Amino acid sequence: MRRLVPFVLLIALAGPARADAEWETKGDGITVDAQADNHGRGMVRASIDIAAPPAVVFRIILDCDRAARMSPGVKSCRVVSRAPDGTEIREHTVRWSFFLPTMRSTSRVTLIPNREIHFTCIGGDIRACDGSWRLEPLDGGQHTRVTYDMWASSPFPAPAGMISAMMRKDVPSSLKALRRECEGR
Repeated sequence: MRRLVPFVLLIALAGPARADAEWETKGDGITVDAQADNHGRGMVRASIDIAAPPAVVFRIILDCDRAARMSPGVKSCRVVSRAPDGTEIREHTVRWSFFLPTMRSTSRVTLIPNREIHFTCIGGDIRACDGSWRLEPLDGGQHTRVTYDMWASSPFPAPAGMISAMMRKDVPSSLKALRRECEGR
């Protein structure tokens, strides 16, 4: 989850998806599509294959203590509350650069153990976002395909080109960090 919110915050400066979106393959087997508009709305979709079982990947995505290592700009992550059904409220603090203010985001997170993590922004500076991490077992459950989808609305206007470029750079970096954490490298 800690990784989840940082991604949400990274993507929060993004714009809406376009109908003609195409996947771009990055190095290291990562695919990413990031689209933004000049109204501060956007989306990102990315995937990566990881040499670890879904249960390991699921646990690491939700590990607040790892968020700062895996996502640029994340300063803190904490679980605010946890309901009996497993739903969590999480808060992340992020600062992308010295010229942008520190931002806080509060999200509701629902879980399908070892399969999906769904999040929705419910407060803080980033109030409009929705996304998920989907985990697909590969090779009899020894590996996992991770697909990350997210749309968000920025708390301030930003040029679409800048947002798309940032997402195309930061999301693959975070996915590589997730793979590194999961594979113990």
